[in-house]
Amino acid sequence: MAVEAAHMAGGDALAQKNRIQVSNTKKPIFFYINLAKRYMQQHDEVQLSALGLAITTVVTIAEILKNNGLATEKKVLISSVGVKDENKGRMIQKAKIEIVLVKSENFDMLMAAHSNKASTETAAAAAADYKQEQEQTGPTDDEKIAQAVAS
Repeated sequence: MAVEAAHMAGGDALAQKNRIQVSNTKKPIFFYINLAKRYMQQHDEVQLSALGLAITTVVTIAEILKNNGLATEKKVLISSVGVKDENKGRMIQKAKIEIVLVKSENFDMLMAAHSNKASTETAAAAAADYKQEQEQTGPTDDEKIAQAVAS
């Protein structure tokens, strides 16, 4: 299996604008998923990058986006990098992965559908909250008058 160089000549400036460096301890996975969606909306592609144990998190993020029909895989880059071990003060090799995803053909439609669904769910939740509040507080003065007139 061929391994591509991690740094592409000439593409570094664009790569920085749509690159997400993932940690498996700093943020929840859905933070990275939502950020990747936003970057794909803005730049049509996103580059996910991780070292060491965070590699599994990057692969999971990519698979979720692909399985939900939002992205397709453009490129996978694997390499190792020298990192200074803070405890021992020496250089150690860490595995590195970079996954480049591009918007799927259905990306915009799926995002719009998700946005509409979220808006509908928010409106339905607000209506349910209002109804529950009304049931707990009892009828308003206008409703009491209407009930008395009807009786």
